[in-house]
Amino acid sequence: MNFAAPLLLSLKLSLITMISLFIVGIPAAYWLVFSRVRWKFLVESVVALPLVLPPTVLGFYLLMIVGGNSFIGRWYEAAFNKTLAFSFEGLVLGSFIYSLPFAVQPFQTAFAGVDRKLLEASWSLGRSRLYTFFSVILPLSRQGIITGCVLSFAHTLGEFGVVLMIGGNIPGITKVASVAIYDEVQSLNYGSANIYSAILLSFSFIILAVVYFINRRFIRTI
Repeated sequence: MNFAAPLLLSLKLSLITMISLFIVGIPAAYWLVFSRVRWKFLVESVVALPLVLPPTVLGFYLLMIVGGNSFIGRWYEAAFNKTLAFSFEGLVLGSFIYSLPFAVQPFQTAFAGVDRKLLEASWSLGRSRLYTFFSVILPLSRQGIITGCVLSFAHTLGEFGVVLMIGGNIPGITKVASVAIYDEVQSLNYGSANIYSAILLSFSFIILAVVYFINRRFIRTI
């Protein structure tokens, strides 16, 4: 067995998930902050659902949605000649949904913390909302954006329940580091499990230390 393969797969999955959440999470958080529709609390509830829902429950329903017997699963298999469940693409989908609140909520908090007077000043000068977003909101929200990206990356790195349910345990395809740890423990290979765990622990600690360091530097520059 290639010992590094699960670790590299976990890093790849985390990176792709983080980028996807950044692309989707930024406009979603903007809409949640500045939209005035009355039912946006329902969207906020859906976004936050992975925080309270057991991973196996979420993974099970995702498996039902993308499985071979579902409409989405059949369409994907017909279009790409492979199944979405028990594939790396399925892992990305599951990780995206499971880590969604860890990206959107920090983005949302950062956007909501921008001084409203600055936005109104920009608009009063004739600047468009798009210009104001890129020139005022994003620069002032960089702390929250960095936090959301790093947290979504770290959270994806340690996922177990969702990835196991929707991806299974296929070496080189869906066997990420957390699943590899479970496998090693089941096989009583505590030494290998300890190495995997120590690597993930160290990596997670470094990520969090970097986030807090950046936040402290940002606060000092304000």
